Amino acid sequence: MLDKVKLDRINELANKKKKAGLTAEEAAEQQQLRQAYIERFREVFRAQLDQIEVVDGDAVTDEKFPN
Repeated sequence: MLDKVKLDRINELANKKKKAGLTAEEAAEQQQLRQAYIERFREVFRAQLDQIEVVDGDAVTDEKFPN
């Protein structure tokens, strides 16, 4: 994920938004940090999914497990 400094800043801005609101600059920074977090999350998640190997492609089918 992101480094601890950026995660702490995301949390700091979220708390400030709840308590007092954000300036336009802080809101833009929060949006940028959130976007970076989401992009990194997707990269890591995609890498995890790419590591999954289907051993028996016929194991789960609609015929074997109907609704």
